Amino acid sequence: MICQHCGKNEATTHIRKIVNGETALYHLCGPCAGALGYKDVFSGFGLDLSKMFGSFLSDGQKGGPAATARCEKCGSSFEDIMKSGKIGCADCYSLHYNKLLPSLQRIHGKTVHEGKVSAGAGEEIKNERRITDLKALLSKAVEEQNFEHAAKLRDEIRSLEF
Repeated sequence: MICQHCGKNEATTHIRKIVNGETALYHLCGPCAGALGYKDVFSGFGLDLSKMFGSFLSDGQKGGPAATARCEKCGSSFEDIMKSGKIGCADCYSLHYNKLLPSLQRIHGKTVHEGKVSAGAGEEIKNERRITDLKALLSKAVEEQNFEHAAKLRDEIRSLEF
């Protein structure tokens, strides 16, 4: 697809604008997109993604001896993560877990995965997930004062926990 602005280069940036329910689609090459101010996905919103995530991760903490701990695998420190808003690798989660936990809680609302469980997951994981789901149903049943249903749920939870 050819750039709609210059008509010469291959379009690599595709912009969809919706204003008052009207959708407009623009196909631009890299240089034209940059010249028109579409340097990144959020350029029109006046926010810097790395600054935004960095502020989520910073939690008002100042650097100290613990802030200079670096991941052995990728070399990222917690300060690097705060500045870039990106986690270096999976090992960074383990190394910086205590500092990341409040930020993850604030960003996502929860710190426990609640997605699907794979078919190959062990019975223990599936059992834990079932217990969690039943406890949520139990709370709802008690809140609605449906005590007969709550008693059945309680018994099912007890049978799964032992």
